[in-house]
Amino acid sequence: MALILGIESSCDESAAALVRDDRTIVAHRLASQEAAHQPYGGVVPEIAARAHVESLPPLISAVFEEAGLELEDCDAVAATSGPGLIGGVMVGMVMGKALAMAAGKPFLAINHLEGHALSPRLDDASLQFPYLLLLVSGGHCQILRVDGPGAYARLATTIDDALGEAFDKTAKLLGLGYPGGPAVEKLAREGDPKAVPLPRPLLGSDEPHFSFAGLKSAVLRAVESGEHAAADIAASFQQAAIDCVVDRLGKALTEANFDAPITRLVVAGGVAANQSVRAALEALAAKHDIAFSAPPIWLCTDNAAMIGWAGMERFLAGDTGDPLDFKARPRWPLDDAAAPVRGAGVKA
Repeated sequence: MALILGIESSCDESAAALVRDDRTIVAHRLASQEAAHQPYGGVVPEIAARAHVESLPPLISAVFEEAGLELEDCDAVAATSGPGLIGGVMVGMVMGKALAMAAGKPFLAINHLEGHALSPRLDDASLQFPYLLLLVSGGHCQILRVDGPGAYARLATTIDDALGEAFDKTAKLLGLGYPGGPAVEKLAREGDPKAVPLPRPLLGSDEPHFSFAGLKSAVLRAVESGEHAAADIAASFQQAAIDCVVDRLGKALTEANFDAPITRLVVAGGVAANQSVRAALEALAAKHDIAFSAPPIWLCTDNAAMIGWAGMERFLAGDTGDPLDFKARPRWPLDDAAAPVRGAGVKA
């Protein structure tokens, strides 16, 4: 069986994992930086990069010790090489290159977004290409057709802010701290999703894209008004966001032209851990008579197993690896051929 070491360091999670081609996660270790960033209400890039330097070597050693294996047992080393906070990306990528070079193994430079895009296949062997993917995280909000490793067609993206960023901003406005997404979801369970009138940007629009900047501004005004309970604001924000996502995905499912039938709607990325979002997407898939898939909660957030699996998908497809002078990429679209869209905040 093929074995790949995966390394993740794109933001504030340091992680290492060993993954086999039969989808077995042989070992996985993760070090959270949550406590280090909490005082600042968000991720501080310099702190994150230093933490990766300290955390990754013992994590990598730990996965090999847990598995009872050596670096030489790996067939390749896969490391996140973008997009993300460039300092952290470089730390993990350089470690991956060094290990690959030392062991004489191929180095696979992995697009962090591809890790998320392929992560549902790590958990579900029945998930076949092509599928329609909603990729939602703190930095990205996209609809993509996934045809295989390295083969993506972007159908929609955000013209300003990502959904995960909107969740984090709402949490900060409500004084819920960091990380914000889970805190907003928890508080929303106590509130009335119809209590606060909030906009649904681009709902029903002819263009396929997302926009959440106006929704964030409306949440700010609701908080500053002092007229609403925090739980009601959280619930109303979450429902508005879900309405936007369902509307945009419904448009894609109805109007997009696909070369092959789409039989599965898939969600991945940090926001995919939100149970209300999942429930709404599952209902949408049922409405369109297609199956719905989402990875386990722990695979939605940043982790090294998905990086190892993305490397495995490439390795099994015959990829011989990337050069050791591969440069880290702070921005790295999955679909390089996608047409530009309006909006200065687009992260592609």
